[in-house]
Amino acid sequence: MTSAPEVEANLATARGLLERARAEGAQLAALPENFAIMGRKETDKVDAAELPGEGPIQAFLGHCARELGLWIIGGTIPLRVENEPKRVASASLVFDERGRCVGRYDKIHLFDVGIPNKDQPERDERYRESATVAPGSEPKVVPTPCGRVGMAVCYDVRFPELFRVLEQQGAEILSLPSAFTAPTGKAHWELLVRARAVENLCYVLAPAQSGLHPNGRETWGDSLIVDPWGQVVVRIADPGPGVAVAEIDRTVQQELRERFPALTHRRFGIAPPAASS
Repeated sequence: MTSAPEVEANLATARGLLERARAEGAQLAALPENFAIMGRKETDKVDAAELPGEGPIQAFLGHCARELGLWIIGGTIPLRVENEPKRVASASLVFDERGRCVGRYDKIHLFDVGIPNKDQPERDERYRESATVAPGSEPKVVPTPCGRVGMAVCYDVRFPELFRVLEQQGAEILSLPSAFTAPTGKAHWELLVRARAVENLCYVLAPAQSGLHPNGRETWGDSLIVDPWGQVVVRIADPGPGVAVAEIDRTVQQELRERFPALTHRRFGIAPPAASS
């Protein structure tokens, strides 16, 4: 998607893409980070924030899931945080085919970085996501008909220890809705996505924002579905809206994990946080 500041227009675009995915046989669909709003200002997401369980964006996701008979990972949406009037949670919500919200992950690692422009230093890009987003703290794995989905968002991809915890909690698929910048995406996006797949012998669903947005920001795009051997099964390389559909074969995945048991050969473990129910 190339989301804009207007929530209703973004939801209409998302609805069309979800209908296309369902028509192509999808059981599980994932939308990009910030699919419902890419504001002209970072504070716009605070103004659009919803209470957990209430609001038009969450209602939209529930209605689409129920009407299409489709499991949906709702990219990220801004949810209000108690005692944080100027910040929101960047929440990735999972809805089942009956339209019920059955999982929530709040983005843990926030994008507070400066990206140098070697050719035009005056055009350096600086981001401080923590000014408007409160970080999450809990890894999340959600059972779905396609497999157990470990949740992550965008900048999280640079922190492999999170994905190791998700794998240890039973993840077979990794969800990575993103809005990567053009410079960092060109340098690292595919490399990082494929690395997380290989390290954990997991499928990765990586739906991304793409192209030039009305706020002047350019996102890298290149939405990917990657298999547990690190191969790109399908991608959307062109800017603008699109749908990528692939088969998740958990039998092949399990055979691969048995023949190539790197996950059991680890010598330095990570103690995972207690899994939520």
